[in-house]
Amino acid sequence: MNYRDIPAEKLQQIKTLGQLKAAGYEPETVKQELRRNLIKKLQNKEEIFPGIWGYEETVIPDMQRAILSMHHINLLGLRGQAKTRIARQMIDLLDEYIPVVQGSELNDDPLHPLSRYAKDVVHEHGDDTPITWLHRSERYTEKLATPDVSVADLIGDADPIKAATLKLPYSDERVIHFGLIPRSHRGIFVINELPDLQARIQVALFNILQEGDIQIRGFKVRMPLDIQFVFTANPEDYTNRGSIVTPLKDRIDSQIITHYPKTIETGKKITKQEAKVKEGQHQLVQTNDIIGDLIEQVAFEARESEYVDAKSGVSARLTISAFENLLSAAERRALMNGERKTYVRVSDFLNTIPSVTGKVELVYEGEQEGAGHVAQVLMGKAIRTQFLKYFPDPDKAKKAKEGNPYKKITDWFGDGNTIDILNDASADEYKAALQSIPGLTELVEKQLPKVKGDEKLFMMEFALHGLAEHSQLSKNRLSTGLQFKDLLSGMFTMPSFGDEEEDDDQF
Repeated sequence: MNYRDIPAEKLQQIKTLGQLKAAGYEPETVKQELRRNLIKKLQNKEEIFPGIWGYEETVIPDMQRAILSMHHINLLGLRGQAKTRIARQMIDLLDEYIPVVQGSELNDDPLHPLSRYAKDVVHEHGDDTPITWLHRSERYTEKLATPDVSVADLIGDADPIKAATLKLPYSDERVIHFGLIPRSHRGIFVINELPDLQARIQVALFNILQEGDIQIRGFKVRMPLDIQFVFTANPEDYTNRGSIVTPLKDRIDSQIITHYPKTIETGKKITKQEAKVKEGQHQLVQTNDIIGDLIEQVAFEARESEYVDAKSGVSARLTISAFENLLSAAERRALMNGERKTYVRVSDFLNTIPSVTGKVELVYEGEQEGAGHVAQVLMGKAIRTQFLKYFPDPDKAKKAKEGNPYKKITDWFGDGNTIDILNDASADEYKAALQSIPGLTELVEKQLPKVKGDEKLFMMEFALHGLAEHSQLSKNRLSTGLQFKDLLSGMFTMPSFGDEEEDDDQF
C-alpha cells in the first residue's frame, strides 16, 4: 500500500521514525503536496474552491495553473473580492496529516529535520525518534500587514530571556526565537494587504522567496524553509498607503487579478451564501427573487456611479449587509404588529440605507450630496432598472397604440389623491392602501397574470416605485414611510426621492 493511502486513524498509530520509514514515507515539499492533491481532484472531477462564485472561468483556473506550476501567488483586487477566502481554501489541497518531530517548533520533517532541536533529537534517538501528526488546519498561518509589523515578528530575533534561561551565549543559534514565517515551515503562509507592509520589512522576504533561507541578526543560519506563500493586495493601496517593492514583486511567480460578480445571479448566490439569517427569520419573513435583484442592482449601480470612488470599489459586503437589514426590517414590522408571518415589501428595501452608506467611498461630488442622499439615489436607480423587466417603459407606453396601461393610475393621483406606505403598517393596512388605487390591481394582473397573493401586493407597490422613478409620480420621504402623489403637486412640496426629479437624472 502506498503511504498516502493509509487511513488517518492508522497513521495516528505510527509513533516513531522507524515505523514511519517502514510505512514507506517519503518527504515532499508543500508545493508538491498541493500540486499532487490538485491533480487528483481535477482527475476525479471534484469541486475546487467551493462557494467561490463568479470565478469559475477566471480566477479559479488561474489559481489552479499557479498551483500546478508550484508558484508563490499574489491575489490582486479591490475589497470584498474573496481574496482571503480563496487563500484559506487552499488548506483543502493539503494532506490531512503530516508527520513532525515531536516537540519541534518548526514542524520538522523527521527525515529532513531543519531546526537545531530536531536534528539533535534525531541524532540522539535515531529510529526511536518520537513523532506526532500535524493536521492540515494547523499548517495555515495568516498575518495582516500593519505598520507595527517588524522583522522580528515575521522572521525572528535573538531572545535574551531564552539565552539566560538556557545559560547560552548569544552566539549559539539556540537562543533564536523564530517568527511566524519559520514556524509556518511545511505550510501555507498568507500576508494580507501586502502593500501596507513597510518597504524594509518587504526586503526581509527576498531571500525566503527566492533562496528559501532566513537571516537573523548576525547568525549564519541557513534554513531551506518549505513554505507556500500567498499574498493579497488592493490596487488602491498602491497610491494611498504603499506599494509592493519591485524586487519582491519580481519574486512572486503568479499575480492573479480578482473581480466583482459580473451578473446579478452570481451576486445573489454570494449574498445568499454569506448572509447570516437569524433563527426564526426564515419562518417569519417571506422573500422573493425580485427583492434580491434589487439589492444586487444597488451594488452594480454604485460601481458605475460618478459619486462613488471606483478605485475603492464596492464590496460584496454591501449586499450581504443590506439583505440582513432587509430581513430585520420586515421582522421588526411583523413583531410590532403581532403577525406570525410577513411578506417582504419594497419599502423594506428602502430602509436598508444604513447598510449602504458605510460601504461606499464617495468622491468630492458625492460628499457634497451626502452619503444618505447618494444611497437613496442608488436605490432609486436600482428600482428604475429592475422595473423595466416586469412592466412596460412608461415613456413609450404613452404612445402605445393599445393605450397607456398607467393612465388610470396617474389620473387618480392627478386628481389630488395621495397614498402613504408606512414602514410599520400592518398587512391589512398595507393591502387596503394599495387596493384603493384605481387601475393598480388591473395593471399587475395584466402584466403578471401568474402572480398571486402577497407577491401580487409586492408587485403593486413595486409598480408605484417604478412609476415614481420614471417621473410619472412623485415619491416623498416621510418620517414614518413614503408618500406617493401627483408629480406636479410634488414639485411644490418636499424634494423627491431618487431619479424622479429633473436634476436627479445625472445620477
